[in-house]
Amino acid sequence: MSDAAVIEQSWQVPGVFAVLYERHAPHIIRYVARRLGDDLADDVTAETFYRAFEKRRRYDLERPDARPWLYGIAANVMAQHHRRETRMLRAFARSGVDPVAQAYGGQLDGADDRLTAAGMHRSLAVALAGLSRAHREVLLLVAWADLSYEETAQALGTSVGTVRSRLHRARKRIRAALGTENPLFVGDEG
Repeated sequence: MSDAAVIEQSWQVPGVFAVLYERHAPHIIRYVARRLGDDLADDVTAETFYRAFEKRRRYDLERPDARPWLYGIAANVMAQHHRRETRMLRAFARSGVDPVAQAYGGQLDGADDRLTAAGMHRSLAVALAGLSRAHREVLLLVAWADLSYEETAQALGTSVGTVRSRLHRARKRIRAALGTENPLFVGDEG
């Protein structure tokens, strides 16, 4: 059953919405943990799914996959924690220890594996901390959440052109900080 079908069914049987949580919560938790740390991941994820449940009647049933919608809601919840994310990145830059990769060990998904395997290092954390929230959001939705440009645009409620522009600028700034060996260059600009 598609996510859209689950959401539509939840209009009559609210408990069915739990299927959406079971499908997507582990990915949202890891994404939020990478951004804000483990101590906020569960709370932000819970708030994300609470807001999704509250807004489920407004979901566009033409979109079978709810991931972009959920990541968009998570992005809005995380926006309240922007300063904390910047502090976490700067702390990582000082220590060189990625607390999320360490905590999740072998349970990281594909994007996280690529990033960790490439050796996310201090200068990357400094470069990420230096990006604006809008540029960092686009870059990390593509790199860490494995969303396409279209899905990222949907998640953020913007156009694909805006996503491409922000992603280009973010990658350019990261490239300037790190040189050409950048683990965040996934997709067609690698």
